[in-house]
Amino acid sequence: MSESLDYRFLVDTFFVALSGVPIALAVTVVSLLIALPLGFLLALTRVNRIPVLHRFAQVYVSFIRGTPIIVQIFIVYSSIPLFLSILFEKYKIGINVYDIHPIWYAFIVFSFNTTAILIEVFRSALSTVNKGQLEAAYSVGLTNVQAFRRIIIPQTLVVALPNLCTATVNLIKATSLGYALSLQEITLKAKVAANVGYNYVEAYIDTFLIYLILCSLVEYLFKRYEKHVSKYKVVNA
Repeated sequence: MSESLDYRFLVDTFFVALSGVPIALAVTVVSLLIALPLGFLLALTRVNRIPVLHRFAQVYVSFIRGTPIIVQIFIVYSSIPLFLSILFEKYKIGINVYDIHPIWYAFIVFSFNTTAILIEVFRSALSTVNKGQLEAAYSVGLTNVQAFRRIIIPQTLVVALPNLCTATVNLIKATSLGYALSLQEITLKAKVAANVGYNYVEAYIDTFLIYLILCSLVEYLFKRYEKHVSKYKVVNA
C-alpha cells in the first residue's frame, strides 16, 4: 500500500466510478416515479384519516423509518429470491431467480423506502392547504380530480419542494448501498478498481467527489424550479 496518493489512479478511477452514474440515476428516477404517486395517495389517507388505510400508512412509515435501509436491502435480497423460487417451483415456471438482475431488487427497496419518506413530506404539505379552497372548487362545479389537479396539488408541490429536494438527494446518496446487492453502481465500481493495488483512499475520494457533484447538481435544479414555482404562486396569489 502506497504512503502517498496515487494521482494517476485517482484520475483513472474517477472515470471508472463515473460509469456507474447511469445505474445510480436509473434507480433514483424509477424509485421516485413509483414513490411519488404512492406517497401522495397514502398521505391523503393520513390527512383524511381514512379507516384501515390511515392506520396502514402510519405503521408502514414507522416500520421504514425505524429500520436501517441496509437491513431492508438484506431482507429483500434474501427473502424475495426464496419466495420466488418456491413459487416458480410450485407452478413449474422455468426461470432461475438467481439470474434476475439486482437492479430490480434495488427498485423495490428504494421505492418502498422513499415512499415512506414522501408520505410524511406530502402529509405536512397538504396540511398547509386551506380546506376551504377544496369546498370553493366544488361550489364552482369542479370535480374532485379537477380540484386536486388545478388547486390542491400545485399548492402542495410548492410547499413540498424543499423536502422533495432533500428526499431526492438522500435517495441518490443511498444508492451507494447498492454494492450490497452487487449492483454495478458508483461505489462498487470504485471499490473493485481499488482492489488491485489497495488504493482505497483514492477510490473513496473519487466516490465522494462524484456524489458531491451529483447532489449539488440536483440541489441546483430544484432551487431553480422552486424559484420558478414560487414566482408563479405570487402571480396567482
